Amino acid sequence: MNTWKFKPLFFASFAFVSLVALNAPLSQAAQSPAGLLIYCSEASPAGFDPGQYTSTVDNAAGAYPIYNRLVEFVRGTTQVTPALATSWDVSPDGLQYTFHLRHGVKFQTTDWFKPSRDFNADDVLFTFNRMRDSNLAFGRAYPVEFPYFTDMALDKTIDRVEALDPYTVRFTLHTASAPFVQNIAMPFASILSAQYAEQLLKEGKAAQINQLPVGTGPFALQSYTKDATIRYKANLDYWNPGVVKLSKLVFSIVTDPAVRSQKLKAGECQITSYPRPSEVPSLKADPKLVVQEAAGFNVGYLSYNVTHKPLDNADVRRALDMAINKPAIIKSVYQGAGQLADNAMPPTQWPFDKSLKGAAYDPDQARALLKKAGVPNGFEISLWSMPVQRPYNPDSRLMAEMIQADWAKIGVKAKIVTYEWGEYLKRAHAGEDDSLLIGSNGDNGDPDNWLGTLLGCDSVNGGNFSKWCYAPFNKLIEEGRTTADHQKRIDIYTAAQRIFADQLPFSPIGSSTIFQPMSKSVVDFKINPFGPPDFTGVSVKQ
Repeated sequence: MNTWKFKPLFFASFAFVSLVALNAPLSQAAQSPAGLLIYCSEASPAGFDPGQYTSTVDNAAGAYPIYNRLVEFVRGTTQVTPALATSWDVSPDGLQYTFHLRHGVKFQTTDWFKPSRDFNADDVLFTFNRMRDSNLAFGRAYPVEFPYFTDMALDKTIDRVEALDPYTVRFTLHTASAPFVQNIAMPFASILSAQYAEQLLKEGKAAQINQLPVGTGPFALQSYTKDATIRYKANLDYWNPGVVKLSKLVFSIVTDPAVRSQKLKAGECQITSYPRPSEVPSLKADPKLVVQEAAGFNVGYLSYNVTHKPLDNADVRRALDMAINKPAIIKSVYQGAGQLADNAMPPTQWPFDKSLKGAAYDPDQARALLKKAGVPNGFEISLWSMPVQRPYNPDSRLMAEMIQADWAKIGVKAKIVTYEWGEYLKRAHAGEDDSLLIGSNGDNGDPDNWLGTLLGCDSVNGGNFSKWCYAPFNKLIEEGRTTADHQKRIDIYTAAQRIFADQLPFSPIGSSTIFQPMSKSVVDFKINPFGPPDFTGVSVKQ
């Protein structure tokens, strides 16, 4: 069989690194010597089993430091490079991907697991077959959902995964998938230890895979105290030790962005997540700090749960959208660090349709649309506001209050609701909200990751918070996913964007600039276009 063979031109891997003796208080850790780095994180992860989660918080704490994928993204880019697979072949019809696995990769040795063999094909089969088949023994013992796997229809796309030998794995697909390699570079595809899973099954502790993880990544979990700290240690057996330049890592969990900035200025952490735009000037003025910035690969939006009346009516959604003074939100919430979003994807995504423009702010026309839809006197609605700050939404509470005030002008009474971040996402996936402030960072550089994951029928129980399944749109998404020709994909996704703009299952609000403040002692940090901080190759100067 003739195949196209991927030949890597370079080598790279994700690695999280840094910080603090396990039992040392953070105040002492901040004064420790080289090899120590503290990251001020914004929220607690829901767990460490990467297949279960889609949020930046969970991926930052689990997938990046603890695990590897078959392929990964070159640090700071959307370019794919080998990782646990050294190369791969693709059949001419695009239905078979054969991955050649790296030899000599060791799983982490922890207090809860001592591996007796190296990584091999069994681990790849366990990882993917667990997501494909809930009737396998481990799935029956620990039944969970895998939202990204199903959001991208990989449960339908993959026909089988088989080991040709201990270091060769073949994926056979039902249909061609243009973004397949990019998809499996994402955090949900992190490779788990089949041997560890077998141990947990025998002990009757399958759920422990989510609290006490084991991977091949550069750092192993030491301890986690919810809403306080996550501590990691370097994996001394890591297969690419040159990228691990710090000895320990601690996430200091601080939900208040102002407090995170204070801790950074005081030297209590060396790098912090997501400052408010209003804090950026003072951070830039601090002589001990540097603030990197980049165009954000993100969109913040307000989703409408179309399974709840009257939000099933497109005219009602259009009315709510027209009633929002988005330019005022950009000015007050993003404070010069964002731009108005007109689309379901950011303008940096390659098939972005620049000709589409959102409806102008027009309360009178909004009231007319409500009358047309049969609700001339308005209605009551819940408006969910995120409890955390995200790059795509610097101040969710303020945004919610501004939308609430705008809707009141057309007779729509909005009750603002919020929950702890993990609970917020869980309840939103269950469809409890009427409207929801949320957003997305791109995850793999492909447009299917926006239009399919956020709006496709396969993702109504995952990333499609609107629960919108619209056949004409979904047909285009499926066609774009299985088409190899680049220009044809542009044409397909352009047509899909126009359907979205007409039906408005969610209102795009803004795309933000990313600001990454850090101590000047941090060396070679690069902003990750997908959101989670990536500490590969990072070191700290004395």
